Amino acid sequence: MRIILAPMEGLVDAPIRETLTKVGGIDRCVTEFVRVTHGMLPPRVFYKYAPELHNQSLTEVGTPVAVQLLGSDPQQMARHGVRAAELGAIQVDINFGCPAITVNKHKGGCVLMREPELMHEIVAAVRQAVPKRVPVTAKMRLGYDDRSMGVACAQALEAAGAEEIVIHARSKVDGYKPPAYWEEIAQAREAVNTHIIANGEIWTVADYWRCREVSGCDDVMIGRGLIARPDLARQIKASQQGETVPDMTWQEAVALVGEYATILQGWLEDRYVTGRIKQWLNFLRQGFAEAEALWPEARKIRRVAPMMACLKQPGRVPALGCRPVSSLTGRTMAFNGAAD
Repeated sequence: MRIILAPMEGLVDAPIRETLTKVGGIDRCVTEFVRVTHGMLPPRVFYKYAPELHNQSLTEVGTPVAVQLLGSDPQQMARHGVRAAELGAIQVDINFGCPAITVNKHKGGCVLMREPELMHEIVAAVRQAVPKRVPVTAKMRLGYDDRSMGVACAQALEAAGAEEIVIHARSKVDGYKPPAYWEEIAQAREAVNTHIIANGEIWTVADYWRCREVSGCDDVMIGRGLIARPDLARQIKASQQGETVPDMTWQEAVALVGEYATILQGWLEDRYVTGRIKQWLNFLRQGFAEAEALWPEARKIRRVAPMMACLKQPGRVPALGCRPVSSLTGRTMAFNGAAD
């Protein structure tokens, strides 16, 4: 009953993986995709997206991190899968789920679901090239133009040797609009023997259990729900044991944002750090009424210190409290990255 943090491009970077895995409940992470085109990428590109390679592919608290590749040339993908393994990757994941227009225009991500034969060639090439000790997995949607390709593409990936398949319960055209079609994940799961992981529209503990019931999947991948409520995985783990744990407070969430900002300041200029904080804060509006109340002021701030001071100002924040994970209702947050 694993919970996997989704590889959301432009958001779930190494600093946020470090921050969220410290909260607890996350069993595995996946990097943002490493884009494979022509030529061989140098090790520094892999280390940029997966600095955990320096730590046996683990976050600071020991959560495994898979390296994700995106591309359409089977041999190039195979070469880069080998390079990832040589650098210490403990899992190589292949992205067939990204709905971004620029990615799809260059024949990457979800557009490949129009060609299950090519998906098969890519995974088979990577699986043949990468050492057997390193699992080769894939992430896909239910289709590109519609949701009719889920079964055919899952069968193609299984035949190619994919050890696991994550299925986002929408097509590319569906984007991130509710609902998630978990029942159509079940159709793909029933058509293959490969382990299937459900993904999409899990915002609450109740959503988690409903997704498992409808999809028939034991494991789930969560993206936006974990960004909006950093303690969602911890809450789900407690519920698996028939227990409950206190909801994360706004003060605890602000402390996490502060940790994230501190890590980022070792990487980026202050103005870019503030931009990343705003990106996360925008998602936190879904999970915390305080974030919603502070958003009009915080969105105008351009420096880290004033931003953190804004988030910590108890005297000016209405005593609204958090929106409990058990009853979170916000379902409108859009995201244009690689995964949910």
